[in-house]
Amino acid sequence: MGTSKKKKGKKGKPRQKRRVTATRRKILNAAREMFAEKGLDTTTIDDITERADLGKGTFYYHFSDKNDVISAVIDEMMNELVLAIAEKCEGISDLPVLLNTIVRVHIDFFSNRWEDFVLYFQGLADLKLKEGYSGLEPPFLKYLESLESLVESVIKYRLSKPLLRRFACAIAGFVPGYYSFAVISSEGEDVDSYFNDTRSAFVASLAKFINEAMSASRSTES
Repeated sequence: MGTSKKKKGKKGKPRQKRRVTATRRKILNAAREMFAEKGLDTTTIDDITERADLGKGTFYYHFSDKNDVISAVIDEMMNELVLAIAEKCEGISDLPVLLNTIVRVHIDFFSNRWEDFVLYFQGLADLKLKEGYSGLEPPFLKYLESLESLVESVIKYRLSKPLLRRFACAIAGFVPGYYSFAVISSEGEDVDSYFNDTRSAFVASLAKFINEAMSASRSTES
């Protein structure tokens, strides 16, 4: 009898862990939907628990407050984006090809993930505010640093940190503005095709800017 109970206990723990994980996922999915629908500011914990069909006690078992769940949702989404960019850019050694690929990955990533695109857009906007949500900075800084590292690995030249950050911010700023415009203006057409000329012009301009920055840096060093 004792042995039987022991085995039952061992089986019960993984099952309980799966239930806890599934409940946390349910909250994150509900929060993601509500943040996209109502925005980070106006969404309440009641909105999230109602969408998830869970009690507030269950919410507070997994998250300390709304800021905590915002951080978790953004962090998860940005980690996926960073991994997708790294995977597609692996082995690329040409600067224009790299920049074009980075932008293309953003478009592909968000094309069927409208809620995530809205969060990406809101998150970038929130970082510009003096009183934004704490917890947003780490995932977005990690994202910007990943873009900086990719550019630096291709140009094989050490530019200043502020310059690299400007390039990364240019990409981060370009994507939400022009992608949202393309979605609205394409009228059901293929967004990537509609966006192609604008993307090409942006990539050419940014590549030129980076090359000019390198030339200026070399001249200063001489």
